[in-house]
Amino acid sequence: MTPATISLPTRRLEDAVVSLLQSLKVGDRIKIVQTLRVGSRTWPAEAIGVFRGIGYLSTGVTTNRLPEDDIIVPTVHFTKDNGELTSISLDENTKVEKL
Repeated sequence: MTPATISLPTRRLEDAVVSLLQSLKVGDRIKIVQTLRVGSRTWPAEAIGVFRGIGYLSTGVTTNRLPEDDIIVPTVHFTKDNGELTSISLDENTKVEKL
């Protein structure tokens, strides 16, 4: 199932990524590429699998605060070719491709 809107809490997803995500159907093959960064070093990481759906991951802070302080990020759920169930949280640099 795909939510009616797909957005990040503090940044903006490219319109093309949002359109593609909204058009995906369960069973579609996808490739997701994210940029990983450690210190000043960056490199691309890709994952390929079968689309299962989109959801939101609610994260909170470690203290007891208001619900409005929660950060909610969109996640893409898919199954890798080896059978592993995987979810990737989207960021503004995430690239998604339908294969």
